[in-house]
Amino acid sequence: MLQTALKVTGIDHVVLYVRDLERAKAFYMGVLGMEWEHGGPGQEFLRCGAQQVALFALRDGVEPHPGSEMNHMALRLAGGERAAVKAALEAAGCQIHGRPGDPDCLYFTDPDGHRLQVLLPSEQH
Repeated sequence: MLQTALKVTGIDHVVLYVRDLERAKAFYMGVLGMEWEHGGPGQEFLRCGAQQVALFALRDGVEPHPGSEMNHMALRLAGGERAAVKAALEAAGCQIHGRPGDPDCLYFTDPDGHRLQVLLPSEQH
């Protein structure tokens, strides 16, 4: 095994740049059930399990770069059946799609175009 002075034990947070901080916060809390952790001028930290998603407001005139900053963020769900989860996301205005060779994957985008995936408990490793 590789010897190192550091040992990462988890991901504390991931930062997503958004155009409208309140809209993004409402999406992540209202649709995905994340909980508010803390915030400050131009930023909101939302808890999802032991990790956090940090939403940072873009400066005026700057656009987000979804897809070039990261491919996607996969989110573990505490429970649910595929059809009910898909229906809930669609009711919230999300367009669901699969991926090549796996049409059952639940991929969608947030209001700023960041690509997300939800994993049911049976899909988590």
